[in-house]
Amino acid sequence: MNRLLASLLLASQLALSVLLAAPAHAQQLQPIDRIAAVVDEDVILRSELDRAMINVQAQYAGREDQLPPRDVLEKQVLDRLVLVRLQVARARSTGVQVSDTEVDQAIAGIAAQNSVSPEQMAAQLARDGLSMAGFRDSIRDELLIQRLRQRFAQTQIRVTEAEVDAALASQAGAGGGVQYRLAHILVALPEGATPEQIATGQTKIDGVKALLDRGEMDFAAAAVRYSDSPNALEGGDLGWRSLDEIPATFAALVRQLQPGQIAGPVRGAGGFQLLQLIEVRDASQAPPETVTQFNARHILVRVSDTVSAEQAKARIDTIRARLAGGADFAALAAEVSEDANTSGQGGDLGWFSAGAFGPEFGAQLPALADNGISAPLRTSAGWHIVQRLGVRQGEGGDATRRAQVRETIGRRKLEDEWNRFVRELRGQAYVDVRLVGEDATAPAPTAPGSGD
Repeated sequence: MNRLLASLLLASQLALSVLLAAPAHAQQLQPIDRIAAVVDEDVILRSELDRAMINVQAQYAGREDQLPPRDVLEKQVLDRLVLVRLQVARARSTGVQVSDTEVDQAIAGIAAQNSVSPEQMAAQLARDGLSMAGFRDSIRDELLIQRLRQRFAQTQIRVTEAEVDAALASQAGAGGGVQYRLAHILVALPEGATPEQIATGQTKIDGVKALLDRGEMDFAAAAVRYSDSPNALEGGDLGWRSLDEIPATFAALVRQLQPGQIAGPVRGAGGFQLLQLIEVRDASQAPPETVTQFNARHILVRVSDTVSAEQAKARIDTIRARLAGGADFAALAAEVSEDANTSGQGGDLGWFSAGAFGPEFGAQLPALADNGISAPLRTSAGWHIVQRLGVRQGEGGDATRRAQVRETIGRRKLEDEWNRFVRELRGQAYVDVRLVGEDATAPAPTAPGSGD
């Protein structure tokens, strides 16, 4: 998969779908359809939680000692299910839609990545006790979340050319080619946290740090057990990042760490964090990086002072219907597209990296098959329909490098802002937990070193 933001978003969201939503080994379960949690006007059933627990435990086969006690793990898994449900509901309420064709294309892409046909994948799912209908529903939900993130990025995330220039200058200087593999533990604080909440969070993060300092638990296991971050069940792993992808709060600290060392606790936007440096590598010594490039064409209906977003959407829906009815894409682009630079060439955009035209545009491409046509998508220019024509691997030039840097800065900003948005979404929702472990009403586990 492409390392750029669009592809990472799709890959991470689909992975979460398989981890939490797919009913693994369903034939071995005899679920009692009790309510595990009420989420606004929706519910999460105990059977759904049980299936998600089985999937998480399967991910840790042979490493069960890294998992927290069952009641703590159930709380973490249920929290993830709640967040997925809230994001899907918000996506639907704001008009985000995913067509059956797009679900088919996403499933075909997943099958291709695993070197099997969709039919073979369906057979494998059946052998594992999975329903293809349930799998399709989970993929649809994750595509809805992806679209919601795209809209959020479009309206909330801006990367200036000055920021790109500064990042490139930093990379050209000392240590510019160094990348860091990091992990973190987050003790979250709500927006407008009270002094009591801040003190409780400080006590918990200090307890986790003391536990790590005493060598009673490794960092990954502590992240699984104590972190409030969405990646807690992955041991808090943040992957490889260059300094321009690391928040300024931590960048100076990371420079001073040796592999295995831990920085913090530090208070950031989301709460208190501990950061571990796992590995360091010099990316400048690596062979030239190949990037995934796409050949595609598009049709654009602009939004302007005289054409509202709703009017543009109605026009693009009509165009999409004509394409579904068999109209030739290039001929239709020449006839109706409002992109003066490409309409004369049938909408042809040539070869480009996924991030060249923004994350919401690029995110469509990995999920499409060659000659596949997207559903209408919104960018700052208006409403588009995209047809993918081909894909290849190639070396990136200066324009591609700037696009990559722009994406990494945007990814860092999006991560911070999206996490804040999801916390707000959770804080505003009505969530009534009914069943977690033996006592769903029990308080959260106490901090290590304080009696846990």
